[in-house]
Amino acid sequence: MWWNNGMGWGGWVLMVLLMSAFWGFVIAGVIALFRSVGTDRPPAHNPSPTIRPSANSILDERFARGEIDAEEYRIRRDQLSGP
Repeated sequence: MWWNNGMGWGGWVLMVLLMSAFWGFVIAGVIALFRSVGTDRPPAHNPSPTIRPSANSILDERFARGEIDAEEYRIRRDQLSGP
């Protein structure tokens, strides 16, 4: 019989644990692969560092987004145009 030459119950437990870990890593790898491939991310906007928006255009954008009110907009625009 195989009882005397077998690997014993410890070997079977180790084999079950290692196979479970192996298949867990395979499944996790496949899931990670599909998550990274399947994302619909827009390309990162990376403007050239030599092209910078002017202070007036930044001020106009902040006013358009509502970050500053009309009075603050006028004050800052007058400071930018300056004497």
